[in-house]
Amino acid sequence: MITLGEIQTLTIVKKVDFGVYLADKELPEEKILLPAKQVPRDAELGSSVEVFVYRDSKDRPIATTNKPMLTLGQVAKLRVAQMGRNGAFLNWGLEKDLLLPFKEQIGQVREGGEYLVALYVDKSNRLCATMHIYPYLRQDSPYGKDDKVTGTVYEISDNFGAFVAVDDIYSGLITKKEMYGDIRLGTSVSARVIDIKEDGKLNLSVREKAYMQIGPDAEKLLSIIDSYDGVLPFTDKASPEVIKKVTQMSKNEFKRAVGHLLKEKKISIGEKTIYKI
Repeated sequence: MITLGEIQTLTIVKKVDFGVYLADKELPEEKILLPAKQVPRDAELGSSVEVFVYRDSKDRPIATTNKPMLTLGQVAKLRVAQMGRNGAFLNWGLEKDLLLPFKEQIGQVREGGEYLVALYVDKSNRLCATMHIYPYLRQDSPYGKDDKVTGTVYEISDNFGAFVAVDDIYSGLITKKEMYGDIRLGTSVSARVIDIKEDGKLNLSVREKAYMQIGPDAEKLLSIIDSYDGVLPFTDKASPEVIKKVTQMSKNEFKRAVGHLLKEKKISIGEKTIYKI
């Protein structure tokens, strides 16, 4: 069976001036054209050829010996070649660019930008790209608890947190309570695996374990106090919301950092302020 969007090995069953027709040995009546410029020099009737099947500029199924940057169901980072009336057109290594429809985009897509996408067949039996890659990410990562990983943030949810494609292929999530720092759509992040769910998806944190994080948090807090001219206008009795907004730390992390700086005699705590010594 000739399958749209996949690399497959087909057999040359007919030669014509403008190329050769290929077929699957199991279904020889179903044929597809491989244009002359794509035909290997030593190809003869009966030769096997590895090809990718897609649709040409006239929307006809066609074979090519060029290898695309992704195939059906895979995820890859592709560059926008140009914006069009129906969406963005992505360079994926073939003569005809791949359409990323507006409805399949997340955030603002710009010409020249690179975005993680998956390949699927739309209702009109055409190959298209989607940025909604969650269903296409793998859940069989080789990582264990506390392993360090890197990935791309492909979606941010107010309810769940930041969805991350670890190594751009595995399913990961920075949970809402672990959302610290400048985590934005499309950015690359370094994280630590804090949990592996039963289905294989990874829960991540951008922070170290508490005992390892105290030092960096203390230095960060000292820098924040400096930005307030040496006097922070609240103490560790402030609400978690205020602490998180200013420091990007949880209340417990903030208190640990304050304690560390107190021990080193770098700060002092007043009734309503923390000031640098």
